[in-house]
Amino acid sequence: MSSGTENADGTDDSSTDSGGHCSTPDSDGEVAEEIAIVSFGRKMDTAEEIKTELEDRYETIEILEYHGDVFEAHWGEYDCFIGLMASGIAMRKTAHLLDDKWDDPAICVVDEELTWAIPITGGHHGANQVAQDLATMGAIPAMTTASEAAGKQGVESRAKAMDTHVVNGDSTVKTNLAVLDDNLGPVARLEGPKAVLVGDDVTVLKRNKDDGVVIGTGSVSGARTESFLAAWEQAIAQTDYDFDDVEFVATATRKEDEEGLLEAAQELDLGVVAFDKETLLDHEGPTPSKSKELIGWPGVSEASAIAGGAEQELVLEKTGYENEVTVAIGR
Repeated sequence: MSSGTENADGTDDSSTDSGGHCSTPDSDGEVAEEIAIVSFGRKMDTAEEIKTELEDRYETIEILEYHGDVFEAHWGEYDCFIGLMASGIAMRKTAHLLDDKWDDPAICVVDEELTWAIPITGGHHGANQVAQDLATMGAIPAMTTASEAAGKQGVESRAKAMDTHVVNGDSTVKTNLAVLDDNLGPVARLEGPKAVLVGDDVTVLKRNKDDGVVIGTGSVSGARTESFLAAWEQAIAQTDYDFDDVEFVATATRKEDEEGLLEAAQELDLGVVAFDKETLLDHEGPTPSKSKELIGWPGVSEASAIAGGAEQELVLEKTGYENEVTVAIGR
């Protein structure tokens, strides 16, 4: 299998992706949380810095001293390798080991000065997430998977956020192209028992656990992490559910980069799914919102909670917290 060629349509068909991030299942449904930092002896201080910074985000982080066969010797033992080295070294030493994009470990390289974090293989299966984690140390994540490069949430990323796994991996080439063209829309949910016939341009996601509730969230720009956490806790307390029942946090694409929201979701080990304007308008909630009058968007918290829920109904209508965050609970 070739390593990382790109189709003419811009999708990454042949990159060998696998592995994952500590708290989210990778796209074949396994929890990816074992990381190895491969470093030359002279760079061990930097390797230790990375381990100290990231170790609470993963189940295991180990440091391996580089030698010519280090990747081959430990291939299959870790979900993701962080190569503290030039990208060319990592590429040459792993190219012959690559076999299947759903099974191979992810690889992300970073330079000694922590300037760049570059996913080489397994972008959607752990390397992009590792690069984002390294960004907390100042590295710039250089993600080249088509959806992430365009600032959009690919199918594999949605699968992780929704705690599901991809059943038919080959389909993601076409569905991620639809993501790029803004033609995919929300994930449709079907309740069984039911037989479904799909084409090769339909990605099938299978849940890793039973359906739960969705936290729909809106906010003012720059809302604090603490405000999101408090708002979610306050909202959940008004229902018969707790955080163990939460599938994911839902919001609008215009809010998906809110730092406080992302940090709060990470703290609670929850994925974030962002819905576009058209989807939210199709699932508008009962509470009037000024945002629709001002900018044409419906109330984000209720609409995203409805759009994300399996039954597409509200458990809790919009509630506010300190004029910073609004929350609704859907199922």
